[in-house]
Amino acid sequence: MQVFGLLGNPVSHSLSPPMHEAAYDELGMDARYVTFEPDESDLETAIEGARALGIEGLNVTIPFKQAVLDHCDPDDLATRIGAVNTLDFGGEEVTGHNTDAVGVTRAFAHHDVPLAGRAVLVGAGGAGRAAAFALADEGIEVSIANRTVGTAHDLAEAVDGASGHGLDELDGLLAGADLLVNATSVGMEGDESPVPEGALHGDLAVLDAVYSPIETRLLRDARAAGATTVDGGWMLLYQGVAAFERWTGREAPIEAMNRALRARI
Repeated sequence: MQVFGLLGNPVSHSLSPPMHEAAYDELGMDARYVTFEPDESDLETAIEGARALGIEGLNVTIPFKQAVLDHCDPDDLATRIGAVNTLDFGGEEVTGHNTDAVGVTRAFAHHDVPLAGRAVLVGAGGAGRAAAFALADEGIEVSIANRTVGTAHDLAEAVDGASGHGLDELDGLLAGADLLVNATSVGMEGDESPVPEGALHGDLAVLDAVYSPIETRLLRDARAAGATTVDGGWMLLYQGVAAFERWTGREAPIEAMNRALRARI
């Protein structure tokens, strides 16, 4: 039996277990997906223990995405982002990867959105960092807008061709933009949007990383403006798909994983 899992604290809310279990069932794999919820002081012991038990890979969630960098060999993208969300135990060394970035680009690609032009990214936290590097690596010019302008500037300095801005500049930034990504938590609670409704237009493709609720005010406003919309469930799905394919070397059953995910959002 192959065993994979999730490392975080807390993990009871996670949608990763049903998504991965659905993939195993669809492909007839003898595999299981388990969860680990160690204290922060026990992170190294948890990783070593999982590997000793023969577990082949772990997803990593809060609060361990940054700390786990010290306990693996991170690839270039994970190093630049400064966070790991996938550990692979398949080789001699434990390698670290960031599939959140892949989740952004594959979510857009699923909706036939060209990965080109100029993107406006709202938020410079963990999800924002992953999105910024993912888009820039596609050759997209990224304008990062954040409540704390200094944080936007700091991230922009690390990302090729990026620029940092305050939220008060969103109207101007969006006027000529092709893509918009909300990487903040705005919209998760209350009927709020991080973007002025009047700044949205029909030439945009809008990805909201918020997946609960799946239909946010930002997406409703964007759809009303004629924009292409991509909900946060697609980003969540494709980061899981990328982890599954890395661990197993098999093509992920995307439809089965998506059904399991959507049934629980």
